[in-house]
Amino acid sequence: MKKLLVLALLLVACGNNTEKQNSKIKNVEIDFTTVFEKSEGFETATYHETIKYYKDLADSYPEISIQEIGSTDSGKPLHIVTLNMKGSGDNFETLRQTNRIILINNGIHPGESDGIDATMMLYRDLAQRKMNAPENTVLVTVPIYNVGGSLNRNTTTRTNQNGPKEYGFRGNARNYDLNRDFIKADTKNAKAFTQIFHLVQPDVFIDNHVSNGADYQYTLTHLFTQHNKLGGRLGEFIHTEMMPTLEQKLEAKSWDITPYVNVFNRTPDSGFTQFLDTPRYSTGYTTLFNTLGMMIETHMLKPYKQRVEGTYELMKSIIEITEEQGKKITQLRNAQAKLWTAGDTYPLTWAVDTSLTSTLKFKGYEGEMIPSEFTGAKRLKYDRSKPFTKDIIYQNYFKATDSITIPKAYIIPQGWYTVINLLKLNNVEFTQFKNDTTLTVESYKIGSYETRKSPYEGHYAHYKTSVNRSIDKVSFRKGDYLISTNQKSIRYLLETLEPSAPDSFFNWNFFDTILQQKEGFSPYVWEDKAEQLLKNNPKLQIEYNIKISYDEDFANNWYKQLDWLHKQSKNYEKAHMQYPVYRAK
Repeated sequence: MKKLLVLALLLVACGNNTEKQNSKIKNVEIDFTTVFEKSEGFETATYHETIKYYKDLADSYPEISIQEIGSTDSGKPLHIVTLNMKGSGDNFETLRQTNRIILINNGIHPGESDGIDATMMLYRDLAQRKMNAPENTVLVTVPIYNVGGSLNRNTTTRTNQNGPKEYGFRGNARNYDLNRDFIKADTKNAKAFTQIFHLVQPDVFIDNHVSNGADYQYTLTHLFTQHNKLGGRLGEFIHTEMMPTLEQKLEAKSWDITPYVNVFNRTPDSGFTQFLDTPRYSTGYTTLFNTLGMMIETHMLKPYKQRVEGTYELMKSIIEITEEQGKKITQLRNAQAKLWTAGDTYPLTWAVDTSLTSTLKFKGYEGEMIPSEFTGAKRLKYDRSKPFTKDIIYQNYFKATDSITIPKAYIIPQGWYTVINLLKLNNVEFTQFKNDTTLTVESYKIGSYETRKSPYEGHYAHYKTSVNRSIDKVSFRKGDYLISTNQKSIRYLLETLEPSAPDSFFNWNFFDTILQQKEGFSPYVWEDKAEQLLKNNPKLQIEYNIKISYDEDFANNWYKQLDWLHKQSKNYEKAHMQYPVYRAK
């Protein structure tokens, strides 16, 4: 019996030692050399390789954690990977109290994979203390946002791009371009990103891309959110401090950088305009919550190795700036949250301010339009044997072209649940009427709009929208939503609920049912009633006569005459063109 007991104890002891040794051996055996590095800069990691890499990092280093959040159109979840050098977990409510947070988004266009590989190396090198690690800055990354596109690998669709050998596709699992979906959130990807964004509440946001367009000497370009549109002291900071500091830091590391070169089928030496990032884009969306946003745009024709290394260095520099300026960033963001209140004027639409420009010392290549031997037309041809450095005009100032007065609140009937669900997803605060209620509110009728003739990201979007305003008594039902503008989401509310805003829910077709008249008339019935209407309304008869006299098309079109009279009568339905979101002053 004693022998059996001793043998059992020995087996348990050996088992425990073996388990410990295997765990130790496992950690030693994990090779954190990335696919990019093993291929000497020619290949990018697949989706499965990327997620496994981060899971192995999280298993090996307490500073790193990984979690699944939401789902995507591919059926797979999104992941976020948090790097906290203090190793105190990923409770973001706690982390925000003493840290700044940078959110890095990768693989929104999986063929533009530079950020995927650069961020893998960045996390590893920080965890392994291969560089100065930030003390008060936490990193969060979405390793690959467009999961469906990443799984759809090919070697040909990035026609203009110099590597990697194989990469993902731009469209997601439902063929959406996810960098046009942030405000409308048609995809599960965008809804999951919204969850992540409001969980993390980043101070700084980086979205990694590769450019399309002109040829020039730079590997790196930056696309900061437009500073006038960001507004306030936060806008001044991104324009006069953050951007110049980034450029100086990269110059000290022998990396040239320039603003994103926003031209197509011409050379940049005649100047170009800053890209205006409306809320359909990632940085336009994050701006609505006063996050400092930028896209990294590497140059498509530069070698892949060079592009990834440049992305790595740029992200390092942004971390340094966030660490150095952390307290100021927090102060500015807190102040920005109080910048707009009810009664203030808020700018909705923007145009280039031609009275203000900047000068760039731009490093490009000579180019000219020459006859094409293929088409016979003129074609653009660059000559890389003729590099130049020239002063060029950069139009990076915008001015508001349309503004609104901020209401105290918006009221939305509960039937518009698709809009209400998006508001809830974006942490919008609201109350619901406990009883049927009649209020005097500002009401909009859609005055005019134009609609795109071609489909764009699942929509025939509207633009050039105008409204006619009136003050009306409107009856609301128990359960309808009252949404105060005195909250963090004020900019989100203004940019989505004001119809004339470029990326409003109206312009994205969320309210298209109001544009279709539901009840009409039979001419042979209405004509008799219309005649009686004019007899009973002398003022309307005068208006009708005037319209007949000056509008030849109206005078020669009997149906337009009857339709116009119908719209002046009580028979005309109130819902037609009535925007169902009301403003409470």
